[in-house]
Amino acid sequence: MRIALDHVHVRLGERDVLRGIDLELTEHRIGVVGANGSGKSTLARLLNGLVVPTRGDVVVDGLDTRSQGAAVRRRVGFVFTDPDAQIVMPTVAEDVAYSLRPRRGEPGLPAAERAAVVHAALAERGLADHADHPAHLLSGGQKQLLAITSVLVTNPRLLVADEPTTLLDLRNARAVGRLLRSVDQQVVVVTHDLDLLDGYDRVLVVDDGRVVADDEPAPALAFYRRLMGAG
Repeated sequence: MRIALDHVHVRLGERDVLRGIDLELTEHRIGVVGANGSGKSTLARLLNGLVVPTRGDVVVDGLDTRSQGAAVRRRVGFVFTDPDAQIVMPTVAEDVAYSLRPRRGEPGLPAAERAAVVHAALAERGLADHADHPAHLLSGGQKQLLAITSVLVTNPRLLVADEPTTLLDLRNARAVGRLLRSVDQQVVVVTHDLDLLDGYDRVLVVDDGRVVADDEPAPALAFYRRLMGAG
């Protein structure tokens, strides 16, 4: 899928968060890194219309995020840092099923088919035994897997994840990393966990609202480490 950002500028309040962003994103796995406050999370939110540009345009799969935001969000799934921010239903199975609710003007799945889709999705993520458990009583890693499952069950073309491993221990962070590398969807991941980007196709480095490096992972991350004084 083609994603194009054309002379994008984002101003929030009195602050210029992003300035002069020109990008075309077509690779299968793209990482975004940067210091806290650099603008990388705002960049991620531009991709599904959670944030719209103050100036410039963001076009996803031929759709303008400013005027066609709802259609964009049907194509772009978004995973937040804290899964509690997006788990909305009492039980694990209900939360996945909620993602399959009928959209306005579209027919919904029959109940039996919806239940089968939910069961298959939970089984694929190792959550089938927790289907009837209270969603908010899962472990942190299980919650993030549930949040990702609830997004993926809608079959988005693009999955955007904003620091999806920040709240996880090493084992669960690695599990989420494996999942993000295994899905068929195009993936854009914002992260401080540089190991998460192993095997990715492209990495963007964001600093002070600008993309200051854009390369394959090794040179881009080497640049980032020097920028942070760690290389």
